[in-house]
Amino acid sequence: MAAITAAMVKELREATGAGMMDCKKALTSTEGDMQKAIDYLRENGLAMAAKKAGRIASEGLVRLAFNEDGTKATAVEVNSETDFVAKNDEFVAFVESLSDMALQSDVTSLEDFMALPYKEADSVQTALTNLIAKIGENMSVRRFEKFATPGVKYVGYIHGGGKIGVIIGLETEASAADVEVAGRDVAMQVASMRPMFIDESAIDPEYLEHEKQILIAQALKEGKPAEIVEKMVAGRLKKELKETCLVEQAFVKDNEVTVKEYVDSVAKQLGVSIRVAEMLRYEVGEGIEKKEECFADEVAKQMGN
Repeated sequence: MAAITAAMVKELREATGAGMMDCKKALTSTEGDMQKAIDYLRENGLAMAAKKAGRIASEGLVRLAFNEDGTKATAVEVNSETDFVAKNDEFVAFVESLSDMALQSDVTSLEDFMALPYKEADSVQTALTNLIAKIGENMSVRRFEKFATPGVKYVGYIHGGGKIGVIIGLETEASAADVEVAGRDVAMQVASMRPMFIDESAIDPEYLEHEKQILIAQALKEGKPAEIVEKMVAGRLKKELKETCLVEQAFVKDNEVTVKEYVDSVAKQLGVSIRVAEMLRYEVGEGIEKKEECFADEVAKQMGN
């Protein structure tokens, strides 16, 4: 068997667009025969996977996972190019498996997570590459987050079949089952009202100062006297904070009370204290620049014209 050199791997990679490790595996499997290695990659769909990687994946799914007593939780977002693939049974099963893996594993970085073994595949990355090749569309494991703060119970809510996922952490001595309804209500609030912070104590001072300066500039442009601008801005800032802080927002199920007042009423009924301590909101594709492309141009590109 011929020795597999770096130059051979590079040549195969340039010819097929496949990943470096896949090229090395193909050459090893075919005893260094370049043509057979190309056929190997094509047969396994790996020659196309790298080429698909340039396409923007801004659709996809968010999945949540919780342990039995609600003391641990995780959220995972996996992206695809189209909503059609996001509803594919294999894709859905893959994302659900990843959320369970994230919950059970000790890793905290995405890089380490992608290196974990996945069923028959040697890693999550390999399983993802194989799925890209099989389905024929670019995908990416974008992010995941884990929660396990002592004394906190976690409840979640999935909206739109997985378009939005929310995890709420409630600091309480009550069981997760006791606070499940309240936690879900608060999570639905987060899904619909997009609060930036839990309460004022969680606000970044730089963000607060930035907003204050904008409001001052607005008031001065309106021609308001400089001596009353400070007082005006304080009032406007307080109003804005009520909209951006979760516990200060009007509760969507009962606009007569705030979210904090609702949570406090549940705590009173249960005879325990409850505080919203943690919050996560994942929305599929948020922040990803969607590529607008004419369908005819896309077809022409695929045909090589």
